[in-house]
Amino acid sequence: MPLFSRLPHPARRPRRWTVARAAHLLTWGLLLATGSLQLPLESWADTPPGSGSVPAGPPRLPSLGDGSEISLGEERRLGDSIMREILRDPDVIEDPVLAEYVGRIWQRLREAAKLRGELSPELDEQFAWEMMLIRDKSVNAFALPGGYMGVHLGLIGVVSTPDELASVLAHELSHITQRHIARMLTQQQQQSPLMIGTMILGLLAASRSPQAAQAMVVGGQAVAVQTQLNFSRDMEREADRVGYGVATQAGFEPAGFVSMFEKLLYASRLNDSGGYPYLRSHPLTTERIADMQSRQQLLPGKPDPGAVDWVHSLLSARARVLSQPNVDALRFFSQDANTRHATPARQAAALYAGVLADSRLREHERARQRLSALSALTQHDTAARELVQLLSAELSMTSGQPLQAVAQLQALPQRRTVQLLLAQARIATGLPDQGRLAAQDMQMFVSANNRDRPSWDLLGQALGLQGDTLRSLRAQAEASALRWEYVGALDRLKAAQDLARTRARSGTLSRSDEMEASIIDTRARVFQSARREQMLQR
Repeated sequence: MPLFSRLPHPARRPRRWTVARAAHLLTWGLLLATGSLQLPLESWADTPPGSGSVPAGPPRLPSLGDGSEISLGEERRLGDSIMREILRDPDVIEDPVLAEYVGRIWQRLREAAKLRGELSPELDEQFAWEMMLIRDKSVNAFALPGGYMGVHLGLIGVVSTPDELASVLAHELSHITQRHIARMLTQQQQQSPLMIGTMILGLLAASRSPQAAQAMVVGGQAVAVQTQLNFSRDMEREADRVGYGVATQAGFEPAGFVSMFEKLLYASRLNDSGGYPYLRSHPLTTERIADMQSRQQLLPGKPDPGAVDWVHSLLSARARVLSQPNVDALRFFSQDANTRHATPARQAAALYAGVLADSRLREHERARQRLSALSALTQHDTAARELVQLLSAELSMTSGQPLQAVAQLQALPQRRTVQLLLAQARIATGLPDQGRLAAQDMQMFVSANNRDRPSWDLLGQALGLQGDTLRSLRAQAEASALRWEYVGALDRLKAAQDLARTRARSGTLSRSDEMEASIIDTRARVFQSARREQMLQR
């Protein structure tokens, strides 16, 4: 029996924390219970990294996670159960533009981990490897059991380069590949279920309020927490070492680790007041910083200090705006776009944030003027220019011109981000013909990426727009099931079955509808079985 099946299920406790406030069930290497966009990384990586461009890695050193008594299947099921709760939180967002960027980085890291032998074929096959984006301005990222990972928008917004972001993701990936979570759970078997439950609640509270944690974790529990913290420091050092090797083999600059640590150290000296929860879940020491600095000195070559990553500058600005959707913050970003910044890249980032903020404030004319200036600044960089074109299409949609957005998106190279935005634009037109085209595109996409939840959502909307209710209900059910919402999925399928029976009685059930009805019946049995298993786990 999985260890945590004996604990009260999260759904039975009052959900007093949102994703942004709950922080993490893995705060000191235990479990992170925060709450996005969770898509298969394979569907995010539009261009797989060349496996022949990096040499085979060195032999692996002994791992803290070796010899864990928790099986891969148990760890995956535990991660699934946590994700069930996380996905209910509205702070989990689905932004295809940022998802593509972060997903490409993590995919490169995964490929490097495979080449180094850190990520075994068995682990790669059995774990989910899904990522979610969290609408939270705090600087944080976390790993969950079973290969799930979360990234706060605040982290994307504060890092200066993709190398710094890669350093954090590589560190978290190494927690997964070294099976630190399973190791911690194995150690917890020495504790009583009540003590483990108290510790988890205390660690949750610690992410936002250390005083609250002290009030909840007392006596013997406090000793147990200190034991976990000490063990976690060993895991942090190992994750640093392995993550550093993975990131550098993936082609990222080693300076990213050093500069990221320096950012965190600076924040800790300013007496972090909640904006840097990563400092609490990953205790920072001068020893770890010195280790990264010494490793960097051993590598040949130095990054060009004058190099500018325009794409990162723009997407970092996007993350900052999306992490703070309130009106006051949007007005700040809009006003900041008027400031003359020191470099063209920073000016472009300010303009990008201004356009995004203005579109949400419904200041469409001002957004178009700034978009024109932004386009002029980014003409020399192909990737940045394409991001601006995507932003222009988004502005067309928010300003009530979806057909113009369709035309803009059709002119771009087709990949997941463009396909999802194009489907949204076509659905926004409200025209059945556009709905048919969106349905065709999304049907082809889910055929190749059947675990892509946003695509199933869009397919259901597109089919509904063209009046294909039977298939729309089934697509809605598939999207619900991928969020482990089996009750809602079965409800959608029951409505589809009732519709099919009504058509059959009236003689209006076509041959293709009969085939769809058969698929619906099969999926209903699958979801019913999954629902029963879900109930048993509680």
